[in-house]
Amino acid sequence: MDKIQGPNLDNNASISELVASMKNIGFQASNLGNSIEILKKIKEDNALLFLTFTSNMTSSGLRDVFAQLCKKKIPNVLITTVGSIEEDLMKTFGEFKVYDGKTSDAELREKGLNRIYNILVPNELYEKFETFMESFLEKIYEKQKQGMLSPSEIIFELGKEINDENSILYQAAKNNIPIFCPAITDGSFGIALMMAKEKHKDFAIDSIKDMKKLYEITTEKPEAKEQEQKTAAIILGGGVPKHHAILFNSLKNGLDYAIYITTSSPESGSLSGAPPQEAMSWGKVKSEAAYANIKGDATILFTLLAYSMKEIWAKN
Repeated sequence: MDKIQGPNLDNNASISELVASMKNIGFQASNLGNSIEILKKIKEDNALLFLTFTSNMTSSGLRDVFAQLCKKKIPNVLITTVGSIEEDLMKTFGEFKVYDGKTSDAELREKGLNRIYNILVPNELYEKFETFMESFLEKIYEKQKQGMLSPSEIIFELGKEINDENSILYQAAKNNIPIFCPAITDGSFGIALMMAKEKHKDFAIDSIKDMKKLYEITTEKPEAKEQEQKTAAIILGGGVPKHHAILFNSLKNGLDYAIYITTSSPESGSLSGAPPQEAMSWGKVKSEAAYANIKGDATILFTLLAYSMKEIWAKN
């Protein structure tokens, strides 16, 4: 066992070296520090990497971080909630702002500003989103006459419509990284789909098609190799994205590597707070898997991990 000690402030360490040294601090710093060795193993094994996150992560500045990781082709699969799709697109039309706490929520409502903790989202961006989606779904309707599209295929087409280097949708489409959104109807996107259905009675999407696609991606064997492909997941928060990733990995006997970042606790029995050890009982994480379960705010913790990933993936 290593002794408890903090990093040497006189060392000119890289960010990944700094984070790795935190494993000896104790508490959650140790869990964060241990994730660096897991990231190195993911890179060495060329493991299929799932990155899952909830929409509030895209509301924050992590949206830009996710896009940059996709530009570097680090994650292989993204799974998120529909709010991420909406808000990534909305940020191509305008800016979200930091809330200073000086205006009451009633006044924010009058000013057409929606609050996500300390992030403000202007109503006018929703209006631009709705106008854009009406036109975009007309194109999808014409395209689906050649065959019904799945949510990931619609999201891919959406990414092709955007010209924004900081967009997750844009970078994922450009670099052929699929984005899965199992709960595609749970938001303004779903309302836009409903309106398209009202206009065109034969308009529909094929969600089951995405189930098959994700199964094939997860269980596919590498070319010229007998053993199965190793898989890894970095899971920010919980909900449907988290479960979708670990569910499909249960079909190949579980994840080989897992890094969880959450503020939730396991005592309530919620999936969001369930640690990797609990997932082992379901076969969603292998019993011999390398894992880290980090309790804390992903906007802080994942920013450090993302810089570390950039450094680790840059090395041959």
